Amino acid sequence: MNERWNLDPLYHGFDDPAFSQDLQALKDACGQFDTLTKSLEELEPVVALRRCVDALEHISNLGNALAEYASLRQSTDTADSDAASAMGQVMAVFSQSAGADARFQDYAAKLPNLEALLEQDEVLSQYRFYFRMVKEGSRYLLGGLGEDIMARMSLSGSSAWSDLQNYLTSTVEVDYKGEKTNLSAIRNLAYDADPEVRKEAYEAELASYQKIKDPVAFALNSIKLETINSAQLRGYDSPLDKALKSARMKKETLDAMFSAIDEYLPKFWAYLKAKAKALGYEGGLPWYEMFAPMGGGGKTYTTEDARTYLVNLFGTFDPELQEMVACAFDNAWIDFFPRAGKAGGAFCAGVEKLGESRILTNFDGSFSDIVTLAHELGHAFHNHQLRDQRILNRDYSMPVAETASTFNECVVMNAAISAATDKNEKLALIESQLQDATQIICDIYSRYRFESAVFANRENEFLPAERLCQLMLDAQKKSYGDGLAEETLHPYMWVCKGHYYGSVSFYNFPYAFGGLFARGLYAQYEKEGEAFLPKYKKLLHETPVRTVEEAALVADIDLTDKEFWRQGLQILSDEIDQFISLLEE
Repeated sequence: MNERWNLDPLYHGFDDPAFSQDLQALKDACGQFDTLTKSLEELEPVVALRRCVDALEHISNLGNALAEYASLRQSTDTADSDAASAMGQVMAVFSQSAGADARFQDYAAKLPNLEALLEQDEVLSQYRFYFRMVKEGSRYLLGGLGEDIMARMSLSGSSAWSDLQNYLTSTVEVDYKGEKTNLSAIRNLAYDADPEVRKEAYEAELASYQKIKDPVAFALNSIKLETINSAQLRGYDSPLDKALKSARMKKETLDAMFSAIDEYLPKFWAYLKAKAKALGYEGGLPWYEMFAPMGGGGKTYTTEDARTYLVNLFGTFDPELQEMVACAFDNAWIDFFPRAGKAGGAFCAGVEKLGESRILTNFDGSFSDIVTLAHELGHAFHNHQLRDQRILNRDYSMPVAETASTFNECVVMNAAISAATDKNEKLALIESQLQDATQIICDIYSRYRFESAVFANRENEFLPAERLCQLMLDAQKKSYGDGLAEETLHPYMWVCKGHYYGSVSFYNFPYAFGGLFARGLYAQYEKEGEAFLPKYKKLLHETPVRTVEEAALVADIDLTDKEFWRQGLQILSDEIDQFISLLEE
């Protein structure tokens, strides 16, 4: 089986004539769109709207292929200067269309009979939700050259600072047992069966951040101040207000979710203390033991094992999902293993030109890595469900972005736990699931609190590395309570988490949302069986053309009702009780 993904169906390299041709075509398309948007008033409204939509679809098709290729190349080798240069060129061209796009959106938003105009054209009628978002978002656009200036300035501002963080964390050398390794590899040792390895890896990881903490702190400060200024200039109440509107999500939904989580946090602390006791610790669990394997969970899997397991399992759930998973393994969609220069963590990127996805993981052979693969393949399945949506209708919001991925996790974990007959095996599986659940509840809450604190302070002061570490520790103490040993918390989590450095703020709460939302959906699947699958696929298909709350209504769920979130949390609470019971037997 392949170890690295295959990008040749996109381009054969940056010297591929097709790449140069598409880049030039993108420049031409952006220029033509710019000219078009300066004469919209001279055209009939339906004609103007249709020409702009056609232009944007063409720009998206070209730009996505170019940007996806450069981004994927760079993610597996952050020192690839050709990839960085190509991405810079693509983004520079894209930025030139920002002003034109703003003119078009302003024009469309001001049309008094916009909805009636859309019904006069078959293509435009498929973009009802798109134009609804255009109309609602128009109030936050900057007039004149504002959008063009903001887009271009971000290339040497937030985008450049983000690249710096990614470069530093992927290339920093970690000293471990007399040898040099990388951050991804050392963080993977948190899952090692040897407690001494886990502790020493944690200590080596923390020590490595000393080398890069100051430049990364400058990156975070610069990005967050730019975000604050941008939100103010555009008229948002706050960066969180901007994030929620971008997520197409109500504040009432977020409040209902976190309010329910607050009620259940002590239950997660009880789980952590029970695990600590089982591992021989008094009080809270040390940070470096959060991913310590328990029970019979010491088996190591190959990528072939992962393929066999997931293809067979998803075959019992849905043939369409099974076929896509097999295709992902067999056609080199996946870049599996950690190596120097490769980005840490895992992600799935849709490659719209191919109607496929590409998945990056740092596979180390644990069952958790199989769950990670299932998670990312869930994103790929979500992309798969959108293939018949027009290209401007494929951008679903962050909260629902984690729905299919976390649903896949539920399929894997529930099947594995149900099939387990040995007590130690069952304990290992339940504990593995609780590890992940604790991450999306406690850790995500700490990240949300940390980012909120950074925004609250950054407007008036620069936050040096030491101050950022203290804000992170404060957030962790509130979110983990007495479940973790206070003296072993992780003050540098702000350095290694790329989500703080992306173009989207508060890329944290969607994971809690996705985890609890997917569990609610899975509970419905358990009740309805195969009859649920069409509803589930329809929900995924509709996510780009509905708000978060409207998408949930496809499954008859009211997201502003705190009781819904309690149901998902209660499922996890019951699993914690089962875990503690197994430990006490």
